[in-house]
Amino acid sequence: MARPPTVFRRSANLLLDHIASAVAIGDALPTEQQMAALCDGSRTAIRSALAYFHERGLIGGLKERRLLRKPAPDDYFDDAELQSGSDRVREVLMERIYHSDLPPGAEFTEAELARAAGVSTISVREFMIEFSRYGLIEKKPHGGWRLCAFDRSFAMEVADVRQMFELAAIERFATLPAGDPAFATLEQLIARHEKLGSVMPARHKDFPALDRDFHTFLIGLLHNRFAQGFYDIVSLVFHYHYQWDKGEEMARNQYAVHEHLDILRALARRDIAAALEGMRIHLNSARSTLLQSIRTRERAAQAA
Repeated sequence: MARPPTVFRRSANLLLDHIASAVAIGDALPTEQQMAALCDGSRTAIRSALAYFHERGLIGGLKERRLLRKPAPDDYFDDAELQSGSDRVREVLMERIYHSDLPPGAEFTEAELARAAGVSTISVREFMIEFSRYGLIEKKPHGGWRLCAFDRSFAMEVADVRQMFELAAIERFATLPAGDPAFATLEQLIARHEKLGSVMPARHKDFPALDRDFHTFLIGLLHNRFAQGFYDIVSLVFHYHYQWDKGEEMARNQYAVHEHLDILRALARRDIAAALEGMRIHLNSARSTLLQSIRTRERAAQAA
């Protein structure tokens, strides 16, 4: 059976959330137009979701669309099923970099990455060609790719743009109304940071994934596709080059957890000035350690 389109799966999950919280058993679902607005999707995706609900016994018919029962956990699609091919490739590539499976200068093939991501080599090739325009990877013969180094000026340009986006994200947070879903995510991030901080330094290698979630949350507040796409570059530049300097990794990660918590707690109490100052401190720390990792890489290259 063919895998259903990503946009349908996302729409279905969003509608299930709405049904669970806002539709009583026996009531009719909203109009297709209203549901499309709720999901920020097309009517085609909504109709596919309705057909899925009818098949699952959630609604009594495709015309009246009256709710027969509340959604159950197995009505939802798994998070992994909500990713497009390029999203999955990006996730696997980043995870392999974070866990040192792809150290600096490593080479890999499209087929290898496709197997790891569970996608076609076409999806991998399309993603890599798009990503290669930043100069961080280069094409090799026979479907191969190589992770590249970059110079100090490139790193500083990335750091400058990162600061612009992330400070703007904190200012955007200040405009959110009470009860916005971002506050629930904020509390979850605080709890996750406190939990990881309590087991540091033994679990310091768990930090990169949490770091990505922290910054992705902030960038997501901007609702800006260019900012979101740019964070892929930020993530690769910073975490990839840290692989050159493993000596300070434990202390660096431990310190960053506390910097994150300062920012998150300031946001939770709506102290935007403190959050902005905390972010400036954090970004300056990241810039400093990135420069140190580049110097480490350059010394290693000279000694080789």
